Amino acid sequence: MMHIRVVTPPEIRPALLSHLEDEPAVHNLVVFPGAARRPDGDLVQFDIAREGANQVISTLRSLDLHRMGSITIERIDMALSNVAEIAETLAPGQSSEAVVWEEVESRLRDESALTSSYVLMLSIAILIGAIGILLDSPVLIVGAMVVGPDYGPLAAVMYSIHRRRYDRARKALRTLIIGFSVGIFATMALTAVVRVADRIPGSYLADQRPLTSFIARPDGWSILVALLAGVAGMLAITEAKSGTLVGVLISVTTVPAASNVGVATAMGRWSEAAGALAQLAMNIAVLCVAGLVTLAVEQRLTRVPLRNKAGR
Repeated sequence: MMHIRVVTPPEIRPALLSHLEDEPAVHNLVVFPGAARRPDGDLVQFDIAREGANQVISTLRSLDLHRMGSITIERIDMALSNVAEIAETLAPGQSSEAVVWEEVESRLRDESALTSSYVLMLSIAILIGAIGILLDSPVLIVGAMVVGPDYGPLAAVMYSIHRRRYDRARKALRTLIIGFSVGIFATMALTAVVRVADRIPGSYLADQRPLTSFIARPDGWSILVALLAGVAGMLAITEAKSGTLVGVLISVTTVPAASNVGVATAMGRWSEAAGALAQLAMNIAVLCVAGLVTLAVEQRLTRVPLRNKAGR
């Protein structure tokens, strides 16, 4: 369930109310003529079943209310009302699977911003992964994946391309590239310091890393994991389900490879660095393809008029 508050110019209010009153998913419709300031206008607020939110938001945009007035959207965690239950019954589909595209876009816009905390967190994740590679420690590799915040910008790239908002895709891609670049250079610096101090583990020097050597060896299994992770990640983003845990899954395909690029480059192992870089690039490409296909399927499904839950 969602709550939408609209400030509308008085001359548009009749058309707006006509649309809202014809929408069965809308309930608790309240009108305050002349109540709004900055922007001035009439205040209209209502609740709506998530399944019907996309159509109503599209109507609000078609009336140009996001420019001439204001549109505010909030999530409702609980509604105790027979009217609300009826509205959800009349709305097509299931509320747990409803994708509200404006909500997804707003969340990804925040998560893909280039901030110092994002760069620092990603750098720390890549550094932890580098230590895991040097020590051949899967525990540290998993720890690096937990810390990594890279899926927000990556999902924003996919979503923006899907919506053909290429300026936002470029901004999200810039965030992703800068974050990984800083993290890889930090890893190179750490490895160089450890090398000068003669603290590189003997097992790494002897290339005895049975638990982490796969990171620099892209193969069909890597593609399959990235494909599945891309689908799961986009479903988690659009339906807001277990996003943190799926972010860890996504980092399986990115953070360790970035860590290996930095370590191998600092150690002069160019073939290993090239393999890790290929792994990183391939995984990101597969993640994007899987995510874009998932978005296309989800959008197609949300456009299909389904019979409502009451069978009407």
